[in-house]
Amino acid sequence: VPTATALAGKSRIALYFSAHWCPPCRGFTPVLAEFYDQLAEEDPSQLAIIFVSSDSDQSSFNQYYGTMPWFSIPFGAKQIETLGQKFHISGIPALI
Repeated sequence: VPTATALAGKSRIALYFSAHWCPPCRGFTPVLAEFYDQLAEEDPSQLAIIFVSSDSDQSSFNQYYGTMPWFSIPFGAKQIETLGQKFHISGIPALI
């Protein structure tokens, strides 16, 4: 899905830095997904979340992202490192 299409009409956009290998991330992701689903039921235009993966391989990314109801930056995309630096991400999970 093109970025402009995915984010059209959203009043808030969040970046979710996370990874399958991270136990705190695996604990937080279901809580965030439940919150996101509830918010989407009330008003789908309120929030878009974009997963920014720190997974080390495509298989782990696919398995973990399969549990998420939101968008993702493709695994291994150069934007992942750029976003981490821009927002000074030093640990995960991080939601900004």
